[in-house]
Amino acid sequence: MKGKLYLIPTIISDNTQQLVIPQRVKDVLVGIRHFLAEDIRTARRYLSSLKLYSSIEELHLEVLNKETPDNVIVQLMQPLMQGLDMGVLSESGCPGVADPGAVAVAYAHTQGIQVVPMVGPSSILLALMASGLNGQQFAFHGYLPVDANEAAKKIKELERESKLKNQTQIFIETPYRNNPVFMHLVKNLNPDTRLTIAMDITGSHEFISTHPVSVWKGKPVEWPKTPAVFLFLA
Repeated sequence: MKGKLYLIPTIISDNTQQLVIPQRVKDVLVGIRHFLAEDIRTARRYLSSLKLYSSIEELHLEVLNKETPDNVIVQLMQPLMQGLDMGVLSESGCPGVADPGAVAVAYAHTQGIQVVPMVGPSSILLALMASGLNGQQFAFHGYLPVDANEAAKKIKELERESKLKNQTQIFIETPYRNNPVFMHLVKNLNPDTRLTIAMDITGSHEFISTHPVSVWKGKPVEWPKTPAVFLFLA
């Protein structure tokens, strides 16, 4: 009998374990000793913070990130084939969503392994929920291009698509690029396009606000270097 592959949510803001991680996730974790994680150090720190194990050293963690070759997946998933349950840990939020854990999930399906998604925080969905934008039709695009000209081209292209389909467009960014991305958006979007800025979701400095671009242009701001989600709807 094969083991089950559990998709284990992690926190998206520091020190929020007791607020955002359901008891059901903790109950499942007690029975898992094998994990795939983007970063073993932060995964160990997270698992240790939940205070579920007598010793973190008893856990077996292997790296699964965007650099992991496809031909290594079979080896990484061996505990499942031996009947042992495994957990996939994202660096932030839910595995498989904007996350390399999707590779493990895809392989599990080819092998008839049961995949069990666990409830937890997702900055993308939480930002959409709180935006007031269209939650029936939306698309996540990852990161905007770094180059200013390429970013402008992409923003205008997706704004046309947003207007045509009544579709909310969603992006994330590395914290140190929050201000450049914000400037690209307010510079290139139409004044009446609604833009949402969502920062430090679930954290002590959570900020989520939606305004037309024309309003944002009148608000000179310096965004902090904290995880952010950007959404717009034309």
